[in-house]
Amino acid sequence: MFLPGDPAAEAELDAAENPAIVAAAHPTASIAWAVLAERALDDGQAVTAYAYARTGYHRGLDQLRRNGWKGFGPVPFRHEPNRGFLRCVAALARAADTIGEVDEYQRCLDLLDDCDPGARGALGLA
Repeated sequence: MFLPGDPAAEAELDAAENPAIVAAAHPTASIAWAVLAERALDDGQAVTAYAYARTGYHRGLDQLRRNGWKGFGPVPFRHEPNRGFLRCVAALARAADTIGEVDEYQRCLDLLDDCDPGARGALGLA
């Protein structure tokens, strides 16, 4: 599955716009939620990161389904527009691991493996 991406949100993030402003302006852009989640993780705010990542994850699932994904099959990391969704899944895994939500952590790892066996490594998850 190859998502179309959100060129406006991506351009704003590339221009160093505040990701909270980008997410508010483009709430369906998983990439904005991924950036927010990753920053929250970097700041030690696992619960906040979890919320951001879960939002981006669900927005990404909505886009995948609208584009014909049936809940399984490849979502290649090499396709740049897919990375927002995959980064959200990875951030959700990290946040879940940090707060001790073992089942959610494993589900996220399994989803990454199902989407693209190389995604975990590319996203820094062993």
